[in-house]
Amino acid sequence: MPLIHSILTWYLKKRVPDIEHFKANPAEVQQLLLAQLIKTAADTEWGQKYKYRDIQSLKDFKERVPIGNYDTHKPYIERMMRGEQNILWPTEVKWFAKSSGTTSDKSKYIPVTYESLDQCHFQGGKDALLFYCTNNPDTTLFDGKGLIMGGSHQLSRFNSSESYFGDLSAVMMQNLPFWAHFFRTPDLSIAIMDNWDEKVEKMALATLEEDVTSISGVPTWTLVLFDKLFELTGKDNIAEIWPNLELYIHGGVSFTPYRSRFQSIIRKSGMNYLETYNSSEGFLGVQDLNNHDSMLLMLDYGIYYEFMPMQEYGKEFPQTKSIDEVVIGQSYALVITTNAGLCRYIIGDTITFTDTNPFRFKITGRTKHFINAFGEELVIENAENAIKEACMQTNSLINDYTAGPFFHSHTKIGSHEWLIEFETEPEDIEMFTILLDENLKKLNSDYEAKRFKNMAMTLPLVKKVPKGTFNCWLMQKGKLGGQHKIPRLANNREYIDDIMKIL
Repeated sequence: MPLIHSILTWYLKKRVPDIEHFKANPAEVQQLLLAQLIKTAADTEWGQKYKYRDIQSLKDFKERVPIGNYDTHKPYIERMMRGEQNILWPTEVKWFAKSSGTTSDKSKYIPVTYESLDQCHFQGGKDALLFYCTNNPDTTLFDGKGLIMGGSHQLSRFNSSESYFGDLSAVMMQNLPFWAHFFRTPDLSIAIMDNWDEKVEKMALATLEEDVTSISGVPTWTLVLFDKLFELTGKDNIAEIWPNLELYIHGGVSFTPYRSRFQSIIRKSGMNYLETYNSSEGFLGVQDLNNHDSMLLMLDYGIYYEFMPMQEYGKEFPQTKSIDEVVIGQSYALVITTNAGLCRYIIGDTITFTDTNPFRFKITGRTKHFINAFGEELVIENAENAIKEACMQTNSLINDYTAGPFFHSHTKIGSHEWLIEFETEPEDIEMFTILLDENLKKLNSDYEAKRFKNMAMTLPLVKKVPKGTFNCWLMQKGKLGGQHKIPRLANNREYIDDIMKIL
């Protein structure tokens, strides 16, 4: 396969000049991209409503178009799903990425245009491979196949027109060029099944004899597949099943609490892990350096970025920063305008820049994914890192968890309650709880202040739940599989109380 490897790497490396250009000229690239997006959408219903043709500057754009979210775009998207065109974007839109989010039971349907597929989602996947091959010149990745833990897709039930929806991964697989399917597994008919019990079984059987060199998918569902493979083979090491496996591409949730378990399951030296940020709304970033905990913000994928300082979030008229105005260490809510028709859209994630030359960042949480019941301002990044350290210190491994506030009935003092599904339980759950608490104090000064002498908060309550609890809960919600995720933090007890009902 050396010839195929050479052809593919040559093809991928044609992108290098473009990447170097946006690294060197980030503000200019973004300004030109915004002008192009405005011009392209000028005669759509949205463009006419906000008089796009009269916009002459970024100042005009910000003053004329309000910042919104899915709710502000939903009426337009629903009409597009019924077959209406030229609403948010001028080219035909017939694909929609279904996303449940993490804070609502209602599904979201994000338009996926030809431009966003080609210039954003597909380009992001190719660039991820480019960075990997550049950083690992001795790779044999293309000698085998890539296993994709994708979602499902189905015909839209809104009308008889050809409007389709499904998880983003399924939408992408359905639209891949024919030649790309020679490098992936399993067969498309299995990859897009929506019955996850049957799907995992068939995926395991279909890939056992394949030479799998890479895996892409959300960690939780990848681990479910691993468990099925072990059940079928009697083995306990993925490297024994796929000896040439060298790369796991992950995204969707933080990999921090899963890393130790993956390393224990894939016991192979030289195994590589690569993070991507490919949301339903667009492909935003990719880890471009080996052993680096930040991702490169991709500035030429048809997405114009605005960055809202978190102190602005929730205001009636919030202010945003452009790429040349951001600073390292500040937490920003992402606001995007895209070649899929979204405009000044709050995506729901928060990021922090770790570098501005070029622009690298970390995902720090969700705009609505935190606990601040007692003034502690605990964000997902604190939780992920604290639980990772507690697991390391107690030689334990987790599958899933969620946390929320707990209000003591006999006192005004509260605490946090954690429901944790362990893969390997700690010998002493009380010690695990103490260590979790100590790590949270180290990571969050507000939490530490509220925990001082138990004055505002007491020690967290950690409850072990049986294996399979979270999957059972997702199944009851009709959200098992695909990109559906366990909500990690909530500022109320909605999720905890609901999960406790099934115990």
